[in-house]
Amino acid sequence: MFYLDTLSTLVAATLVLLLGRKMVHTIPLLKKYTIPEPVAGGLLIALALLVLKKSVGWEFEFDMSLKDPLMLAFFATIGLNANLSSLRAGGKVVGIFLVVVVGLLVMQNAIGIGMASLLGLDPLMGLLAGSITLSGGHGTGAAWSKLFTERYGFQNATEVAMACATFGLVLGGLIGGPVARYLVKHSSTPNGTPEDSIDPTAFEKPAVGRMITSMVMIETIAMIAICLTVGKFAGQLIQGTSFELPTFVCVLFVGVILSNTLSLLGFYRVFERAVSVLGNVSLSLFLAMALMSLKLWELASLALPMLAILTVQTIFMALYAIFVTYRLMGKNYDAAVLAAGHCGFGLGATPTAIANMQAITERFGPSHMAFLVVPMVGAFFIDIVNALVIKMYLMLPIFG
Repeated sequence: MFYLDTLSTLVAATLVLLLGRKMVHTIPLLKKYTIPEPVAGGLLIALALLVLKKSVGWEFEFDMSLKDPLMLAFFATIGLNANLSSLRAGGKVVGIFLVVVVGLLVMQNAIGIGMASLLGLDPLMGLLAGSITLSGGHGTGAAWSKLFTERYGFQNATEVAMACATFGLVLGGLIGGPVARYLVKHSSTPNGTPEDSIDPTAFEKPAVGRMITSMVMIETIAMIAICLTVGKFAGQLIQGTSFELPTFVCVLFVGVILSNTLSLLGFYRVFERAVSVLGNVSLSLFLAMALMSLKLWELASLALPMLAILTVQTIFMALYAIFVTYRLMGKNYDAAVLAAGHCGFGLGATPTAIANMQAITERFGPSHMAFLVVPMVGAFFIDIVNALVIKMYLMLPIFG
């Protein structure tokens, strides 16, 4: 047994990220499906540790004391970057898309629990292979798996969550393009839309505004620290009540309240790019730690049943995007691009959704509505709504 302390684990996590970056930039398959660097590097290290354990009996233990704070910091940045005033720009479209997303969350969990029951598995396994990891991604999966392990005694929950989230990430990027191309051909504008004079969004063509200075970073770190402190306190206050929510949701809520209150008062404007930088750093380090410490040998007995559930979920996502998302969003070019984005974060994560939409808009023309709606719903509202849907399912008698 080899033990790595806090600093050694942090060094290992940064090396995993550098390894992942090299892999993504040199292996065409990883680049094509926009596999995140921490996922690529982390899974490779997890596989290497599996080989070492099985061949020579070596096992590595990591100090994970930084993992939870990094996860909470990531969710704090999502809240801090949620500008509620931008809802007016999306208007009715955001509301309709949010209803479509909620419908998918409900169905993903129903399918997951149903399949788990048919296969004789713990229904918690169905939830982990449902909206927790598919619509929630690695960060949400890790947060809920920790709760499942501590409260419900579901061993290997983190390993299952990371495997499901990674599977979804790959498939979300794989099916988004074909689904959107099929829908574009059957839309009211089969040749796409021409270039227009509307200013592109930050996601379409990221523009640099204010400079990131040391003072800006200190201010941003202070706001993240406030979110973590107040969020943890709020989580403890509602613990054991009917309003109980995971700590990361409380932290996210505090971030939303803090950033929008400061904006409303005109006291301070949150620097979105600085928040995003720190959020990406936190998420990358957190994912690297979570994935490099996976004990893959503990997943062997769950591999086939988990693959069966996720295969059904992938087929359902494609059908849902075609017959529900596309139709309810207007059956036009924007709806086709939105459907591609929904495949991205419905199975993987918001970055996958953005990559899916960019692949379509580069070929057929811009879709400003899609790039306004998907990041807003996929990076913010999805986490709050998903938490409420999961909590609703956990109230069912099968979960005791």
